[in-house]
Amino acid sequence: MKIDLSIIVPSYNEVNFIEKFSIKLNKVFEEVETKFIFVDDGSTDGTKQWIKENIPKIFCNQKIEIVDLIKNKGKGAAIRQGMLFAEGKYIMLIDSDMEYDPSDALEMYKIIMKNEFIDVFFGSRYMGGKIQYRIHYFHDLAVRLNTFIFNFLFGQSITDLHSGTKIFKKEILNNIYLSVNGFGFEIDLSTQMAKNKYKIYEYGISYFERTKEEGKKITLMDGFLSYYYLFKSRFVDNNIQNTLSMFYASGFMVFTASFFGMGTGKYLLMLLFFLLGMFIGTKYKLIPLSNIFLCMYIGSLFASGNGKIYTVILGFIIGILNIKLIYKFLKNKSRNYFMDFLI
Repeated sequence: MKIDLSIIVPSYNEVNFIEKFSIKLNKVFEEVETKFIFVDDGSTDGTKQWIKENIPKIFCNQKIEIVDLIKNKGKGAAIRQGMLFAEGKYIMLIDSDMEYDPSDALEMYKIIMKNEFIDVFFGSRYMGGKIQYRIHYFHDLAVRLNTFIFNFLFGQSITDLHSGTKIFKKEILNNIYLSVNGFGFEIDLSTQMAKNKYKIYEYGISYFERTKEEGKKITLMDGFLSYYYLFKSRFVDNNIQNTLSMFYASGFMVFTASFFGMGTGKYLLMLLFFLLGMFIGTKYKLIPLSNIFLCMYIGSLFASGNGKIYTVILGFIIGILNIKLIYKFLKNKSRNYFMDFLI
């Protein structure tokens, strides 16, 4: 059997849903040459036993792999273990809690198979005309907020950062490093793909949200951790080029802000400029940054006192606009490690 697709299904204490989900998943993908990888993440409610006894029967005509984690390590750890057994060109991730419809996953697979240019394909609960059922207002608000922050920090424009249905080319795993064990896996995966310049495409899917009584497991702490993962991925987990650029940018911006204002206002401005420097340091490298700072310096020469801040800001804007000219000028120049380090 030639495998084109591996579907990884992480499960933790889903004994009330795993049977219904598995039967539907098998029926939906019965015509697709698929490897099904079920990862039990240390379940204690009977899910582990059910998977071992029934998955081989339900998927009797398909290739399967059952991964049994003795202790609960989290969704991210479970999926990473499943990835070790993946085969074929594509990897699909789908939750086993019946909040997502396997039929949507099949539609996504058919689309990505017909469009070779799509490397990464996310299901979105905020697109299209599919059936939606939501009961947790603050959970929905948190997903939207996290998606907004992700888009802002990583220059993306997706609609659903935390979708539980995703498909991507298996070869991508050679270029990204996943490390988050818990529900922050969705952020880990998305930020890694964004930082490695993979275009993220989306497709509208259905969503049937569960209550806590039905087994929904995400907590308030997971929500707080998501901000930590976003910050860490953007400002900490970077290569030497980006790290140096962030230090360079934030240092110069703080130095610039130190010439304005007095007292508390001065320190608040320095903090604001520091954060702005960190952000632009993730976007540009040393030569574009030097262009920005040169324009800010020139701007400072055209005013005095507190009014100087306005000409400095104007210089900053001009510097940002000038970057396009730098990239255009160097577009056809030969590239090497030194050039990539600076530009």
